[in-house]
Amino acid sequence: MKLHLSPNYVTMSYELTGKLIAKFDTVQRTATFKTREFVIEKSEDIGGRVITNYAKFQCVQDKTSLPDRFTLGDTVKVSFNIKGTKWEKNGQTNYITNLDAWRMETVNMQTQQTVDIPPPDYIPADVPLASDDLPF
Repeated sequence: MKLHLSPNYVTMSYELTGKLIAKFDTVQRTATFKTREFVIEKSEDIGGRVITNYAKFQCVQDKTSLPDRFTLGDTVKVSFNIKGTKWEKNGQTNYITNLDAWRMETVNMQTQQTVDIPPPDYIPADVPLASDDLPF
């Protein structure tokens, strides 16, 4: 999580890595405002049980082309801000929360194997030493 400070307000930036499972068309909301949505699937193993969550993101204005270079099934990292809006209509108050994506990048999910290699002078404890192998 990153914290961005400006003279008027504080916003936080978040990141989520998961599989791109849906991309929707760009919607022209007004003559000067457009949005586009996409969905990321995130699965986690929690105590031996796999929990899958789905996060729907919104791109606005010049960011609506972000999902274009990705294919469904790609693993991506999404950088986003959380935006909340209060909306009143016919005496009813509603609150809307959006995950506003501002960057997407490919994540290389190749598994990396690490092998513990002992230092060159390592001698396992269960290997007997010959009398002429002693260092003194």
